[in-house]
Amino acid sequence: MGRAFEFRKARKMKRWSAMSKAFTRIGKDIVMAVKEGGPDPDSNSRLRAVIQNAKSVNMPKDNIERAIKRASDKSQGDYKEVIFEGYAPHGIAVLVETATDNNTRTVANVRSYFNKCDGSLGTSGSVVFMFDHTCNFKVKADGLDMEELELELIDFGVEEIFEDTDEDADGNEVTSVMIYAPFESFGKIQAYLEENNIEILSSGFERIPQVTKPLSGEEVADVEKLLEKLEEDDDVQNVYHTMQEE
Repeated sequence: MGRAFEFRKARKMKRWSAMSKAFTRIGKDIVMAVKEGGPDPDSNSRLRAVIQNAKSVNMPKDNIERAIKRASDKSQGDYKEVIFEGYAPHGIAVLVETATDNNTRTVANVRSYFNKCDGSLGTSGSVVFMFDHTCNFKVKADGLDMEELELELIDFGVEEIFEDTDEDADGNEVTSVMIYAPFESFGKIQAYLEENNIEILSSGFERIPQVTKPLSGEEVADVEKLLEKLEEDDDVQNVYHTMQEE
C-alpha cells in the first residue's frame, strides 16, 4: 500500500467527527458550487460531487435543498477559499484550507491560534510544496474488478486504488473502493465513473505530506493543541500537517 492508503487510515477516525461541523463545511461547499456553476446538479459537476458528499454524512435531503435554494439567492454572500501556511511547535509544517466571507476575521483568528500555541504563521508558498495535492473518490465496491478498474484508470493519472472498510448506521461493515489521483485529474475521473455507472459515494481533495516527522508523546500534545483550535474554527475546512500519525 502507498502513502494515500496510510494517510487515509490515519485520518479517517479523526476527520469531521462532529456532525454539525461536517454540515457547516458542506453548506459552504454548496454555496461555492452553486455560485460557480448554477443550482442544477445535472449541469454542475461540482455541485453533484458536493451533494454526494452530503449524502455520505447523512445530511438530510431537506437541508441540501435549502442550502441550494439559499445559495441561488442573489443576496447570499460568496465564500472565498484562502490557504494559510505555517509551523506548529517542533518544526511541524501546517497547511490550513479555509472558506470565508470575511478574510480579515479569518486571518486574525488563524494568526492568533498559531501565536497562542507557540507556532508561527508563514508566507504564501512556505510549506505548500511539502504536500501533494490529490483528488479522491470513494465508490461502491459491488461488482467491481479491482485490476480491471485500475487498468482503465491509469490513463487518467490514478496513483492508488485500494479497498476500504467503514461501518454503516447499523454497525455493519461495508467495503468500498478508494481512488487517489493528482488534483487536476478530478474532472476526467468523475466523468469516467459516471459514464460507466460506477456509483460515487463521496469525493474530494486532500493534501498528502511527502514526508512526516515522528514526535514524542509530549510533543504530539503540543501540536494537537494547535490543530484542535484550527479545526474548531467555523471558517476552517481542512487542516493538514507533517506530523507522523499512528
